[in-house]
Amino acid sequence: MKIAIFGQYYHNNTQESIERLLTVLAHKNEDVFIENDFFNIIKHESESPSKLEDFKTFQVLDNSYSLLISIGGDGTILRAITYVRDLSIPIVGINTGRLGFLATIQTEQIESAVESILKGDYKTSERTLLCVKTIPENKDIVETNFALNEIAVSRKNTTSMITVETHLNEEYLTSYWADGLIISTPTGSTGYSLSCGGPVITPETNSFVLTPIAPHNLNARPLVIPDTTEIRLKVDGREEFYLISLDSRIASLHNSTIVSIKKADFKIKMVELFHESFIDTLRKKMLWGEDKRN
Repeated sequence: MKIAIFGQYYHNNTQESIERLLTVLAHKNEDVFIENDFFNIIKHESESPSKLEDFKTFQVLDNSYSLLISIGGDGTILRAITYVRDLSIPIVGINTGRLGFLATIQTEQIESAVESILKGDYKTSERTLLCVKTIPENKDIVETNFALNEIAVSRKNTTSMITVETHLNEEYLTSYWADGLIISTPTGSTGYSLSCGGPVITPETNSFVLTPIAPHNLNARPLVIPDTTEIRLKVDGREEFYLISLDSRIASLHNSTIVSIKKADFKIKMVELFHESFIDTLRKKMLWGEDKRN
């Protein structure tokens, strides 16, 4: 099996997880590659850089890889998908962050999780992505014009709200007066959208959700729509530019820009161990059932 490892940091929260993962993989007869920048971070920060001698590096991925292991939080996985793209390489996340709806393997589970995955004892969950196009074309988002969690437009360099004129399949919906608007996938429904009052949507649901950010028109509420819908946005405000974010990546757009958003033509595969499920993760992370009356 050809395995890729991706991460962004080597510090107190990640050190033990990285060391444990590298140790267990070093004793396996697998072809393991570490992302080049991450490799250099580990080499510089680790007290035992000699552990890296058994590993190679990669800068880009191809379809010869069978698995990508992400070490970090959900944000690290969001960054990892820019390497995986449409290659259908399954991703498993080791959680060294906070909630971890995507990165579900805890540090103490690394050895047993790796054993199960190498034996093929896992399932995959296919996750829908969003794809964005702008008129005129913006060079900052052409290469990675997709998002696993959400695409959001928001105000820039101002405390004043913006107006987001919204069309669904060419039909006018409304103009949101707000700090911005989030278009979320089911995967992203437990992220930014949730913190702005949006609903939780299970990953297999064929829907997107529009969630306004601090709307001034108080009757504006999150709206769930079919994922076959094409969304068109036109932003206006006191400033000439506004921000668009694709997961953790941000670009600046002029108010004259038209933003078109629809479902991407590929999906991301997330690895789940057989004893895991989204419902189980949701219950644990949201502390549902912790009420003493249960």
